[in-house]
Amino acid sequence: MNTPRTTLLITLTGQDRPGVTSRLFAGLARYQLAVLDIEQVVIRGKLVLGVLLECDGPPDLTGIHAAVSALAADLGLEAEITAGSGAGAAGEAPARGGRLHVTLLGSPLTPAAITAIAGRIAASGANIDRIGRLAQRPVTCIELEVSGGDPVLLREDLARVAVTQGIDVAVQRGGLHRRSLRLIVMDVDSTLIQDEVIDLLAVRAGCADEVAKLTTAAMRGELDFAASLRERVGLLAGLDAGVLDEVRGELKLTAGARTLIGTLGGLGYKFGIVSGGFVQVIAPLAAELGIGYVAANELEIVGGKITGRLCGPVIDRAAKADALRRFAADAGVPLSQTVAVGDGANDLDMIAAAGLGIAFNAKPVVRDAADTSLSVPYLDAILYLLGISSDDVLDGGGGTAAPVPSSARAAPVPLSARAAPVPPAS
Repeated sequence: MNTPRTTLLITLTGQDRPGVTSRLFAGLARYQLAVLDIEQVVIRGKLVLGVLLECDGPPDLTGIHAAVSALAADLGLEAEITAGSGAGAAGEAPARGGRLHVTLLGSPLTPAAITAIAGRIAASGANIDRIGRLAQRPVTCIELEVSGGDPVLLREDLARVAVTQGIDVAVQRGGLHRRSLRLIVMDVDSTLIQDEVIDLLAVRAGCADEVAKLTTAAMRGELDFAASLRERVGLLAGLDAGVLDEVRGELKLTAGARTLIGTLGGLGYKFGIVSGGFVQVIAPLAAELGIGYVAANELEIVGGKITGRLCGPVIDRAAKADALRRFAADAGVPLSQTVAVGDGANDLDMIAAAGLGIAFNAKPVVRDAADTSLSVPYLDAILYLLGISSDDVLDGGGGTAAPVPSSARAAPVPLSARAAPVPPAS
């Protein structure tokens, strides 16, 4: 016959100060107890410390209560001790299903939004086990650890709530899988950079309005991308190739791009970019940012002039997904450990193929197809989806880690003149 186990939940609340945790466990050390769980939160100097303990047989409640009460009185804290029993290791019913991480992002994140999300989680039969903050300004990010939920159904349900509440919600499986993502592949135009490269070239060719209309229709999925691209490139015929250098100097990184790449690069992540734009413009940018993989279209240049034709196959929707697979194979990373980020219909296959597909300020068709979407204008918000808090971010400037004026965020990217172009991936 198994000896019943008793659990004790000790909760301390009040003004935080150094040494609370060490003194609490020093007072408990004389008793035969096992620590099952610890949770500590400090908000504006106010402490909530919860400790779940277990012992075989009846504990010395009188002694434990006296020790905890004396500590609380000495530190000016309030203490509560709750005893329970159960057959499980933690004295509680085992969690149903696997662990899920539900990430909420908003600017602002309102109480009504959290109420709506928490209500749908409860209605699904799942339970919120832990809540923590990953970021506060300019984007507030809260992460919920949830047990007992079906990830597919919960993702669909919370996506609908996110739309009505004007926030972003991501639902992902917990565990090592989430933290093992090691390859990030991004679209370039309107994702890594704020611009559409072909639109910048069209300004110099005097066909900006016509090209912009074709670009918009293609990104919405209303036109075949390859045919649309060839038509747009044809309008650039006769343009001096020197304008490519001018356009490179005008490129503006999306806010938080350097922070994202610098932080994840320091953790061993690898990066690739795939673009329906042109390798002559984006390869030097990739080299300057330390991005190792590049796939993009190549403009044909003869006699110092853009001919209006492309060299080689078009990097379209299918080619972007192929590039993701090729990059992952070269990096030795399973597709399940890849992240794809894009905004247009041309990115749909790549987003579907990746372990985590993110629609970044995307068209509706992309938001509907992606695992999750971000509507905030900061690329480094992707870090929060990977469980990295703003306190752990390497600030590259202009992202969520340290807000900067909009004028600074819009400054042209300083491309190094010594950066050697990266050839398109074969």
